[in-house]
Amino acid sequence: QVQLVESGGGLVQPGGSLRLSCTASGSIFSINAMGWYRQAPGKQRELVAGINSGGSTNYADFVKGRFTISRDNAKNTVYLQMNSLKPEDTAVYYCKFHIRHTYYSSIYDYWGQGTQVTVSS
Repeated sequence: QVQLVESGGGLVQPGGSLRLSCTASGSIFSINAMGWYRQAPGKQRELVAGINSGGSTNYADFVKGRFTISRDNAKNTVYLQMNSLKPEDTAVYYCKFHIRHTYYSSIYDYWGQGTQVTVSS
């Protein structure tokens, strides 16, 4: 079993910054890709940023140049540094990990519990 715990959300003014963290614990052999998604009220969940095991990253167009994803493999943790936040960035942010439990196992997807980010003056 694997648990993902997120932290770092909150209320911030437009133009401000927040840093989200997501740490996995439990039965983990390796973590392949990690990603951040978000879901605003009344909207579908959407990809914000992703990072693979080699460190290559990809970003949604609406966060390019403002958000940075990074990972610390020793800590099984992914980060999302969010700068120049806008009101439209308000959403619940979720992390997602692709985890292999053993050398021979398949890869399974795990989600964090979500953390609220509110950008408002």
